[in-house]
Amino acid sequence: MVKTMTIFVLLGALLGIVAASYIVPPALSWYTEPGGLPHAADVQAVVQIPSVIKYATSKLIYGQLVGGIVGGIAGLVFGIFYVRRGRQQPAQPA
Repeated sequence: MVKTMTIFVLLGALLGIVAASYIVPPALSWYTEPGGLPHAADVQAVVQIPSVIKYATSKLIYGQLVGGIVGGIAGLVFGIFYVRRGRQQPAQPA
């Protein structure tokens, strides 16, 4: 029972991390994109690349942490239902 629950929690956390790896970068680029500009207009900006890289990677890692926690909780809930369903056995006729 404990082994099954652990497998479900770890699998859920892994799936949450993978999902966050695909979801966070597009969301991050959408969030930081300047709005209200025509598509032909270029944004002139001078940025400090190390700070931009630090910001982007920290947000990605934080997103993966949240995805892992949410996936682990979902795996725990699914594991509880799976284990409880496996324990229910029909009554044996006497």
